[in-house]
Amino acid sequence: MEPSPPSTPDAPPVALDKWTADVGINPSTAWQWRKRGWLKTVNIAGRHYITAAQRVEFLRRAEAGEIGRASCRERV
Repeated sequence: MEPSPPSTPDAPPVALDKWTADVGINPSTAWQWRKRGWLKTVNIAGRHYITAAQRVEFLRRAEAGEIGRASCRERV
């Protein structure tokens, strides 16, 4: 998850499929993250988008190690 966060919170939303390709994650992983509430998207005309604020928040939480922690506990 190396892409830098958007420079302004007013940046336009990015299509979720484009963001997953840019970040390098599988679309099914993004779906699981959305289902668990780790990744919040908006639905515009039937397509999921991720806002600039949510990209920044997600990257912050991922760098802090919050993403994935719950799934490890569920398996134990």
